Amino acid sequence: MSQTLLSADGKTETYALINSVLANPNRDVVEVPDCNHSSFGKHITQAFDSELNKNVFLFHIHVTPDNDRCKAGVNDRQRNEIKTYGDSPENLIARNGETVQYKWKFRLSDTFKPSASFTHIHQIKSVGGPFESIPMISFTLRKSNPDRLELRYTATTDQTTIATANLDLFRGNWVSVTETIKFSNNGSYTLEIKNIATNQIILNYNATSKDMWQDGADFSRPKWGIYRSLNNQQDLQDEIVKFADFSIEENPATLSIVDINIDALKAKAENILLYPNPSSKEVEFKNANSDNYDTIEMYDYSGRKMPIEKRLNDDKLDVSGFAKGLYFIVFKKDTVTAKVLKCYVK
Repeated sequence: MSQTLLSADGKTETYALINSVLANPNRDVVEVPDCNHSSFGKHITQAFDSELNKNVFLFHIHVTPDNDRCKAGVNDRQRNEIKTYGDSPENLIARNGETVQYKWKFRLSDTFKPSASFTHIHQIKSVGGPFESIPMISFTLRKSNPDRLELRYTATTDQTTIATANLDLFRGNWVSVTETIKFSNNGSYTLEIKNIATNQIILNYNATSKDMWQDGADFSRPKWGIYRSLNNQQDLQDEIVKFADFSIEENPATLSIVDINIDALKAKAENILLYPNPSSKEVEFKNANSDNYDTIEMYDYSGRKMPIEKRLNDDKLDVSGFAKGLYFIVFKKDTVTAKVLKCYVK
């Protein structure tokens, strides 16, 4: 289990703070219209919030002149978001077979005005494959009668609304979100949004058997912020959406048929590493010493043992031809598990 937290601290430069948690060194996961609206300055800032009694992030968006990440010629939409991506730490992106829990808090203004087209404040989006252009999960704020938050879903390209809540339940209130996803073609999705002050549940959704993997994807990732259409500018206003306490907690798939000995995981085989990982061809066991194990086994995320006897060559394993996704390589000594490593086939 691995948990990563991103919280405002009120002192570290905001973009540097976000990148220090969600990105690898020298990379940027902040998508803002700063260069198109340089007179305003940074479009994500920090401030102390008296309701939460802590520092929070402020995501600013202006009807004009903000656009989509300063892209030339893109004037029908605007974006101010943070995300994870392929070079983020491995525990911050989701692979087929993993279960990930996302938590965060957000607050809309008292007079928030959504677009009749789309205003996204959260997405789960796949990277790679034929369906990556459309988010698998979206929180969409929609002008309607009444205005509402829509939970939207697709496993392919046909996105539908699977739950809604009146937007007046969100306006002017801090809410907490807990979203748990088992990423699999036979996965699951649960969501709870709660008013922090009253503890009232605003939106609750639970699907225990749901396609939560877009075929052909390399990985899935979260996005947070403001991404809205400008098709009906007369309906919109400058907005500030507050966010706080982002959490990503990964719970790798478990091997129910493998008896994992916790003490043995700390034994002599603890230095074994896989390289490269992910791989589409061959994985090498770095720092491997055959004195510390006598058997190597491989399982897919559902616990099915894979035939690898003819694929092993000294300290290397041929993974070509395996379906994309998460696997486990198990090192055993005298039938006792010495180490379990996650292996990603791309």
